[in-house]
Amino acid sequence: MEKIRLGKTGIEAEKNAFGALPLQRRSLEDAVRILHRALDGGMNYFDTARAYSDSEEKLGAAFSGCRDNLFIATKTAAQNAEGFWKDLHTSLRTLKTDYIDVYQLHNPSFCPKPGDGSGLYEAMLEAKKQGKILHIGITNHRLRVAEEATESGLYDTLQFPFSYLSGEQEAKLVRLCREKDMGFIAMKALSGGLIRDARAACAFMNGQEGVLPIWGIQHMHELEEFLSYIRQPPEMDAEAERVIAKDREELCGDFCRGCGYCMPCPAGIEINNCARMSLMLRRSPSASWLSKGWQRKMEMIDGCLDCGGCEAKCPYGLRIRPLLRKNLEDYRRVLSGEVSVT
Repeated sequence: MEKIRLGKTGIEAEKNAFGALPLQRRSLEDAVRILHRALDGGMNYFDTARAYSDSEEKLGAAFSGCRDNLFIATKTAAQNAEGFWKDLHTSLRTLKTDYIDVYQLHNPSFCPKPGDGSGLYEAMLEAKKQGKILHIGITNHRLRVAEEATESGLYDTLQFPFSYLSGEQEAKLVRLCREKDMGFIAMKALSGGLIRDARAACAFMNGQEGVLPIWGIQHMHELEEFLSYIRQPPEMDAEAERVIAKDREELCGDFCRGCGYCMPCPAGIEINNCARMSLMLRRSPSASWLSKGWQRKMEMIDGCLDCGGCEAKCPYGLRIRPLLRKNLEDYRRVLSGEVSVT
């Protein structure tokens, strides 16, 4: 098994990490069984968040008796110190642990720093001083915030979308983290489900020095495939190169990172969520996304003014207008029962 050092944290993680967001869709019994198998199969880094409904609870049920054999990362989306402490204490309780290896600020719209008035970074330092967290991390979908966090020297890890559909901007960010000895954790290593060939994705990630990919896992058969790549890492052979080239040609315009640079929309469309609705329906509990409120939001896509402002502002050059319409079409098919997301 190949292990990587996660920057200045010194954490030695197996190259393939477990993303526990999709476990929201599994029963407690099934989730515990999957998590135990993951640990037994060689995975030792597990990523979750306060925002992932009962994901933390499932990790706590699985790992309370073997805490020393693995690393747990979770996140808080708190906007102030009060919310931070509430989330941290809840996470410690649900995870059934005394400490969290990597505690991350979850996609803040700015880079929290000492003295900025939010109290978030000061709370991180105090929690670390108390031994409740070991390393300070940040996750984001915005290049500007990610770059500022990396340059600041305040954070031990950065979690950011990265896959073989990513471009030079993300590759530059990976290099910057490596220069700063900052651990780089690749979220959306399968581009939220756009990438279907896990072998090609793993082969790509194996060539990324210092990058720890997180694979969102919902089913045992998905896990077994990734565990097989731990035992026998796939090479970047001609077939993997063919798959990657084909996917880049067909999919690069469909990988919405949810960064929100396209907002606000003059037609009131919540673009950063609507443009990736198909992915969220399949990777997280679908009921909330099918609510009356979200049905109204998705139907607003029909009111698109075709002004092109969103595409002009997108730092990734996405074809947002056809992407929105494709997501709306899929959403309607799911609502009608024509397509199942279970």
